[in-house]
Amino acid sequence: MEFTRTRHETAASLQHLASSSELFETKMNAVRRFGKTLGLALLLSGCDAGQDNDQGSSSTGGSGSGGRGGTGASAGAGARAGSGGRAGASGSSGSATTGGAGGAGGSAGMNGPTAAELLTLTTSCQELTARRYATDAGDVEEIPVCALNGAVYWHADMDIDCDGKPTSVCNANTDPAYQPNTSAVDSNGAPLDASKLPFMVIPLPSERFDYADHGIVLGSVAAVIFEGRVEYGVFADQGPSGIIGEASYALAQSLGIDPDPATGGVPEGVSYLVFTGTSGQVGTIEDHAEAVSVGVARARQLIAEN
Repeated sequence: MEFTRTRHETAASLQHLASSSELFETKMNAVRRFGKTLGLALLLSGCDAGQDNDQGSSSTGGSGSGGRGGTGASAGAGARAGSGGRAGASGSSGSATTGGAGGAGGSAGMNGPTAAELLTLTTSCQELTARRYATDAGDVEEIPVCALNGAVYWHADMDIDCDGKPTSVCNANTDPAYQPNTSAVDSNGAPLDASKLPFMVIPLPSERFDYADHGIVLGSVAAVIFEGRVEYGVFADQGPSGIIGEASYALAQSLGIDPDPATGGVPEGVSYLVFTGTSGQVGTIEDHAEAVSVGVARARQLIAEN
């Protein structure tokens, strides 16, 4: 009897152990299924996060904006540089968070010589004028035109030229001295638009100085410097034979000078460097981008040869 009872107890214990083992295996399978589900969820979550990060990089920075801007403009300040950056170089690729650096506007965007580099060439004057100029009628005649290898230059004021095509800012009502024509005309034979095209003025030929004697024509490119800024524009209008220092509304604006034709301009501190010879001339006088390209190339040459 004792043996039989022991055998029965042993069988019951084995049956209980088997049931416990089955329960344990069931629980373990449930844990495994939960682990797989959790792992998959975490994996999918990680992929989504990575995709979000990639999309974030593209939307917040990525390749960056092109020149004339980046995220703000052209510019540099101004219309090339000063007034909009037409000739600004394209922006760089930039980082994922900040975007590309905007192309510097205009002249600066072309990586030409700085204002300081150009002004170092003008510290002494090889004078070309037989008689000096005044900056305004009745003022002292004290402004010489000086020679460089490849350019002529002078330091003067800036009066505002608003002649040419009538616009909302350049017309007979805004400019007491307004004239509807400019010495140079555009490709269609029409007067130039002083409110949009950066250009500068040279006095009419006289016994003082004749620009034509030095390889300068309408369409020659000039670098105009004011307060550390360099802007390029074409020679497109002639002024009074005894007065020097004048540029278009657009060129003044690009340099940060008040362009109002009645009250704007500055009384001093402007330097004009006009490139001589055919390589310093544009083919299309109203093409400002061409003027900047020619100007930068000739400015580099000027630095190298003086």
